[in-house]
Parts: sequence; structure tokens; C-alpha cells
Amino acid sequence: METVVVQKYNLDEEQEKKEIVRHYRALLRALKPRLKKGDRELVRTAFEMAADAHKEMRRKSGEPYILHPLAVAQICVEEIGLGVRSAICALLHDTVEDTEVTLEDVSREFGIEIAHIVDGLTKISTVIDSSTSTAQAENFKKILLTLADDPRVILIKLADRLHNMRTLDSMSREKQLKIASETVFIYAPLAHRLGLYNIKSEMEDLAMKYTEQQTYREIAKRLKETKRERTRYINEFIKPIKEVLQEEGFNFEIYGRPKSIHSIHNKIKTKGVAFEEVYDLFAIRIILDSALDKEKADCWKVYSIITDFYHPSPERTRDWLSNPKSNGYEALHVTVMGPNGKWVEVQIRSKRMNDYAEKGVAAHWRYKEGSQTPQQESKFDQWFTQIREILSNPDSNTLDFLADFKSNLFTEEIYVYTPKGDLKILPVNSTALDFAYSIHSAVGNKCIGAKVNYKLVPLSHKLRSGDQVEIITSNKQKPSEDWLNFVLTAKAKSKIKDALKEEKRKVAMDGKAALERKLDHMKISASQHNINELVQFYKQPSPLDLYYQVAVKNIDLKELRQFSVLGDKLEPPKPVKLPEHVPEEHIKHQLPSKKDAELIIFGESSDKIAYKLANCCRPIPGDDVFGFITASEGLKIHRTNCPNAAQLLANYGHRVVKTKWVKNREISFLTGLRIIGMDDVGVIHKITNIISGELKVNISALSIESKEGLFEGLIKVYVHDKEELDELVERLKKLDGIQSVQRLEES
Repeated sequence: METVVVQKYNLDEEQEKKEIVRHYRALLRALKPRLKKGDRELVRTAFEMAADAHKEMRRKSGEPYILHPLAVAQICVEEIGLGVRSAICALLHDTVEDTEVTLEDVSREFGIEIAHIVDGLTKISTVIDSSTSTAQAENFKKILLTLADDPRVILIKLADRLHNMRTLDSMSREKQLKIASETVFIYAPLAHRLGLYNIKSEMEDLAMKYTEQQTYREIAKRLKETKRERTRYINEFIKPIKEVLQEEGFNFEIYGRPKSIHSIHNKIKTKGVAFEEVYDLFAIRIILDSALDKEKADCWKVYSIITDFYHPSPERTRDWLSNPKSNGYEALHVTVMGPNGKWVEVQIRSKRMNDYAEKGVAAHWRYKEGSQTPQQESKFDQWFTQIREILSNPDSNTLDFLADFKSNLFTEEIYVYTPKGDLKILPVNSTALDFAYSIHSAVGNKCIGAKVNYKLVPLSHKLRSGDQVEIITSNKQKPSEDWLNFVLTAKAKSKIKDALKEEKRKVAMDGKAALERKLDHMKISASQHNINELVQFYKQPSPLDLYYQVAVKNIDLKELRQFSVLGDKLEPPKPVKLPEHVPEEHIKHQLPSKKDAELIIFGESSDKIAYKLANCCRPIPGDDVFGFITASEGLKIHRTNCPNAAQLLANYGHRVVKTKWVKNREISFLTGLRIIGMDDVGVIHKITNIISGELKVNISALSIESKEGLFEGLIKVYVHDKEELDELVERLKKLDGIQSVQRLEES
């Protein structure tokens, strides 16, 4: 990804018109192969309707707003592979929400189908119950619910988000963080699940550009510096393969492409290696122009040619030809030992498979009309059936619903068989109970155990690819609360919650009867007002919870004596007021003094606001941070690359406060380092000498474990800011025998 330099916008009216027409013509050119009779006029009408509706509006960069819908339509057609109707919806995607245009107008002009998609793209603007959700979460949910209905809504939404990410430079810092986090939290996993790998990679890279600016810049710089060397290596690797493929008469393309910055960063983080040691900075791709009935055989032939030259790593061979992924991805991946002892990943696929890999779900519809393999068809339709099942019963708690859905988006899959040999696709780490629910919710609810490969196993047994599973049921069985702890699939979770709710409702009816008897005895009716008063008094989320707690004897109705009765209405007892006086020491303890105010909180003077540093990421001055208003602990400061940041910013963006550090060398912050290296004599002395002796940094704790010639050390130190920590890390890395030095996320 190139870093975009923001140019100041300075076009006059005439130039603007030309620019808009240029973009519109580019869209028509992209659509040309798809245009049927009357389509050009429809596209023009949509463009004119959008241009007119948005004519007074400008984007943050200063350019006319209509350039955004045009760019989104272009992405839909060129990068996702959608057609004329989707381009029309993309042109109109913001009109109903932001302008005078109504859904009726769209329906009248373009028909009910397009109006339906545009409605799916319109954000929810109603007030949301903040206890179980946020407006953002509700909007995600609305988008997801359209997926089973018409996946084009999601595809256009992904194009919209991709264009917003590409033009994020002109936004404020908090907006950048919020939008980048939402992208990583929900849109990138969706693109991945729908098979749009290029879009998923670009979204992750762009999000990282804003949430982890320094790391992003460093990796981008290193990639640029090593480009020539990489190209030379790729050419050397490809040369012998290319010659044989030509001799064998294959029609093919072969090229190397760099891995995304985000995936390189993940490798560095998870494997704990330096940039130079990331062995697969690029992948070689071979795309064959083969007939449908020869594709598989040709791919294996190419595999055979490659492994004649280079040794493969058996555990890193992925055969998605025999078993395509459920989002339609088919390919053969093999990792081989290339020249100079470097591992190289090679991806082999046909042109049709490549279309699936680049255009995902959109390619599915295109091939649906043509000759598609039955296996391919059923895979995709199976997945959509699965999605419909998850979505058919959206749980009332939106955040739970999103978490469940998301956990099913990104996971790798396993292939499991029924006793009759039917294939079921489940996420990795699914249990026997997940399998039972995947057959039918009634089977899941009555499941008491399973036989895996003819051996008896408990409900919580984790399945592996290739297992054959037979479910054992009993009519006496009922779902229990602890089942939620070991099921993974969203379908199983939602069905268990439904069954538990139904059970709870039955018990609650007994509680309701008991409460009504008690109120009747007190000559008071069980009116809505009285029940609401009791719900509030007993701090229950709903009347159903109140009845349930009464039934299971967690609420003692004797407390009703404390209520007074006015006419037919219950009045709760008045709470006792605590004295206003708060000890001065307490206030001093809570608020940082002027000298200690090392954070500026925008919009307020920092010495009036108490804040805490989040334990999940332990920020120190110099880290990229944001403030987050919590429900119980006031303002908390998190690092933008904190493990919880994406979720907080994506679901609760409205609670974010802009914050930045000011220099103050008087305060020290506790942070931790993990050091791994060779267990050599005196190594501990060298480490402590650098920390305490040379850099004069205080050590709070130090623990070292040695094992078979290696040691792992955890050191907690007090530093003033990130600069001091970075210097410490660099100095430690230069010591002989030190393999890696990493900052701990938690300290």
C-alpha cells in the first residue's frame, strides 16, 4: 500500500463538472460488457438523481459528495464484479439517509428490488436501548440481517467502507480510529467470509495505517527497501518452473505478490520474529487456463512439476481442490524450500477458481447461470442456509448476537461426516453438541452424548476433520446453562438460549401467579405501573426476570410491606440520603494534581478529570491512545492497538474522548518486557546492567526461567515514556544471544 499524500482541494466549478463526468464515464466503461437494452438510461437516471440530491453536499476533503457514490459504484463493478442493478443501488446508497429523496421515489423510478436494497443500505436512526446495544451495533445487525435476504446489500456496503477507508486522511483522528476499528471488527471478517480476499487485505492494511501508525510505516518502508531483492529472488525461483510448464503446453500466468502489511505484522507478532525472518513475505501464484473437467488434474500436475524442483513441507500443503472452503475458495497451496534456504508459498488455481478468489460471492452468482460444479453449488448454498439459520432468530441482545456471528466469520473449518456419510462443515473447535445442532435444533436439545468414530464421547468433545459422528438423544434431556460454555456455533448458542428462555418463562409464570396473589391480598392490582415499580425496586432487567426471581425464591416478597399505597398505585420507599460531605483526602486521591496531569483531555481542563490507565494494555506516554468513558470506572485510557480497542471503538464509538500526552518527566509508568535468548553465563548481569546501570531505569520485578539452553525473562520496569522504553528495547536487542524483546500487552 502506498501512503497517500493529501492534496489541498482547489478545483473550480468548471473543473469539478469535468471531474464528475470523467468518473461517470469511467463507470459506464466498466459496465459496458454488462449493459443490456435500456440499462444505460437507468444508470443515467440514477446518476442524475444522486447528483441532484447531493448537489449542495461536500465531503470532508472539500470535493463534491457525488464523487463518493460514483467511486463506490466503480468498486462494486470493477473490484467485486457486480452488475448494473448493484451499480444503481451504489449510486443511490446515501440518498434516502442524507437527502430529500424517499424510498417511494426510488421504488417508483427503479422498482421494488432496488428500493429494497437501498433500504438495506440506510442506517437505523431510531433511539436505541443502550443497555443491550448501541446505534452502531444495531446498524451492523441490520446489515447482517439483509445478508440472507440479498447479499448485494453487504457487497455494496463493503465497497462503501473500502472507499471511506481509502479517503480517511481528511477525517479527524477520533473518526479515523472509530472507522478503522469498525472495519477490522466487522467489515474485514465479512469480506473474508464472502471470499473477497483482496478487499479484506486492503481493509486490514488501511486500518493498521491509522491504528498502529508507526509499525505500519516501518513495515511499508522495509517492503519498499527489499522490493528489488524480492523481485530478483522471485525470478530465480520461477525460471525453471516456467520452462517446464511451457514445454508441457500449459496456458498459464505466473507471478509473485507481496503479502499484506497486516499479515506480515501478524507473523512478526505471533511468531516473535524480526522482519528479516518472516519467510513468506510473498506468495507465488500460478493461474491456469484449463477446461472445467481438467482443472483438478492440471493443478496436481503443476504441483508435481514444482516439487520436482523444490522440496515441499507436508504439513503446510493445503488441498482446497478436493474440499473447497465454504465461501467457495478453491486452490492448491504448497510451501516449498526455495533457493538460499527460504520457504516459499505457491498457490495453484485455474482462471475460474481465481475469479472466485478475487470476486467471492459475486462470482458465485455469475457462474450460477453457467456450468457450475454441483459440489461448488451445494457448498455455497449450505453456507447461506447456515447464515439464514443464525439470522432467523436474532437474539434480543445485539452485542451477543454480533459476537456470536463474528466468531463464526473468521474461523477455519473442519469437515465432519454423519453416519450415512453426509458432509457437514463446522468451525474449528466445534463440539459434538455443535454437530447435533447443525443437524436439527430438536436433535441438539435432546442430545445426551455422541459416538465419534464408533467411540462414546461427552457433549463437550471437540471434533476434528474427518470424524464420523453419531448423535445419541433422550426425550428426558433438556438444555442447561452450562451448555453455552462449550458450544461454538452461533446456531447452537441461539437455540440453547431460546430453550433456556422458554424454560425460564414457564418457571416465571409460577412467580407471576405468586406475585399477583400477594398483590391481591394487599388489595392492589397487578397493573403495568405497579409491576414496573417493582421491577425498578428489585433492580431486575424486565418483568419476566422479576417473576422468575420470585419463583426461585431469590426475591422475598415480605419487602412489599415497605411500600406505601396511594389509591391503586404502589409507591416505593424513599432511599436514605447519604451526607454530602466527602473527605478531602478522597478527592485528592481521585484527581491528578496539576503537576501530575500528563494527559490532555480535549474539551476539558485535564486537572478536573480523573482517569485510569487500562490494565488490558497499560499505556505509557508516547503511545497512541484514546480515552473511553466506562459505565462504572469513569474515563479509561487505552492504546489504539490494545486487544480490546477494535471492539470498544466499533461498538461504542460515541464514548470515545480525544486525548494526547504532554511531556512530563516526573512520573514513571510500569510496563513489562518479555526477553528470550541463549542461556549463557552472565546474561542476567548484562541485562540488569543495561537497565539499571546504563539507562538508570528502575526494575519493579524480574523473573527468569531457563530451559534446555534457552531462557525466558519477564521484567517489569518503570519508564517515563515510550521513547525511553524503545531505547531500552533496542539496547537489549543488541546484546549477544538475545533472540527477541517484546513489550507485554498486560503488565
